[in-house]
Amino acid sequence: MYFLQQHGAPTSACVDMMPRHGGVQPKPNPAPYTIYPSSTTFQTGKPITVVIKGPDYSGVLLEARSGSDSKAIGTWQTPPTNTKFLACSGNQQGAITHANTNIKNNSTVYTWIPPATAKNVVFKATVAQQRTVFWVDVMSSTLTSSEGGTSLDVYSSAERIVTSSLLLLVVLLVIVRYQVA
Repeated sequence: MYFLQQHGAPTSACVDMMPRHGGVQPKPNPAPYTIYPSSTTFQTGKPITVVIKGPDYSGVLLEARSGSDSKAIGTWQTPPTNTKFLACSGNQQGAITHANTNIKNNSTVYTWIPPATAKNVVFKATVAQQRTVFWVDVMSSTLTSSEGGTSLDVYSSAERIVTSSLLLLVVLLVIVRYQVA
């Protein structure tokens, strides 16, 4: 089964992201492509847009991953024209792949929704100009969960502030009481 076929990448490519091109090897990195997320931080449920910049391309497999884990995380939103969802890691919207070999380019925008469990995320892609010209392991910079990304973080921060404030208040009351006595 070929990666750059009319129907997109096969689910067997989800983990290693390697096209099944019958012995054709990827081009060495660095690739002429760069993955640009819309932010360097993320919050659970808030969309991040992703653009793959570089020469026009025909084939793509795009996933979000946490750390060195090989499982796709999060959920991709409505795929752009000429692309479609690929079920990876048990998630029907876990990856995006090409729906055909029509050109994709710098104006092709992908939208991803972060899950509650992620702390650090990297976008990883295989990008193909044609069947025999492709790059694997094209990666974005690492995105980190922003402060207050989950309600637990908000409560933890508030708890630290309140605890410090209460401690200061107790110390001041002790000083005032000591001076009055």
